[in-house]
Amino acid sequence: CINDVRNIKRFLIELFNFRETDMVVLTDDARDPQSQPTRANIIRGMNWLVSDARPNDSFFFHFSGHGSQVKDTSGDEIDGYDETILPVDYKYAGQIVDDEMNAIMVRRLPQGARLTAIFDSCHSGTALDLPFVYDHRGRLVQNQVSELATKSLMSAGGAYLSGDILTAGKSVFSGLKTMVSGTKIQKRQKDLKSTVGDVIMFSGCKDSQTSADTFNYVVGNTGAMSHAFVTVLRSNPRQTYTQLLHSTREYLRRNKYKQVPQLSTGRHMDMNQVFIM
Repeated sequence: CINDVRNIKRFLIELFNFRETDMVVLTDDARDPQSQPTRANIIRGMNWLVSDARPNDSFFFHFSGHGSQVKDTSGDEIDGYDETILPVDYKYAGQIVDDEMNAIMVRRLPQGARLTAIFDSCHSGTALDLPFVYDHRGRLVQNQVSELATKSLMSAGGAYLSGDILTAGKSVFSGLKTMVSGTKIQKRQKDLKSTVGDVIMFSGCKDSQTSADTFNYVVGNTGAMSHAFVTVLRSNPRQTYTQLLHSTREYLRRNKYKQVPQLSTGRHMDMNQVFIM
């Protein structure tokens, strides 16, 4: 959403003293082809962002737009799907997959450098493939595998009660398979995708959810996540990461949105420290 980009840009300048000259901004309405969010321009912007990353550097990445999922081919997704973002030319240039974004922006970050990312898009829960996920109390979420397995087993129960024995059997098998393979994948994620730099991502929803739009009389049409994040942080800039996650979720819940924002990092971090950029 174009309004999200402008709102976030103003937010960074006013609250965190970012300079406009240090930003790359891509929007659909840009007249300059180099400033439109094509696949090539987004990839170029990601590379530019961390190209000279050094200890004590702080970077910020924000994406507000369409997100999707594609079949995982590398075996690093518990649910079997990679998360993606959709450039304006995705129909012929292709989507940008989470593995690619992780390789460009996450793995290249040196120790002592920090990247803060916000994804306001559908299916964005693990958009950067960060292995450590937290709840609103700052505790690591350990039940990602069991959550998916439980869904399969519940589906099996429903199918069995309706008399569909074949579907019930398939769902039971799927649930058991998820429990076995998912645990291995989760360990593999931490082994391969843990970072030395500080990478923190807020996403608009779980991988299984969509991110909604909203309307605000000041900024116009806007992504619900982007608007909530800026609103709660402006009201209290001295929140911890867990407080910020909780207040963002509560803002969306009070406004009748079903999406549940997620917080994840590239290494195990104390999320009860004050949010910084």
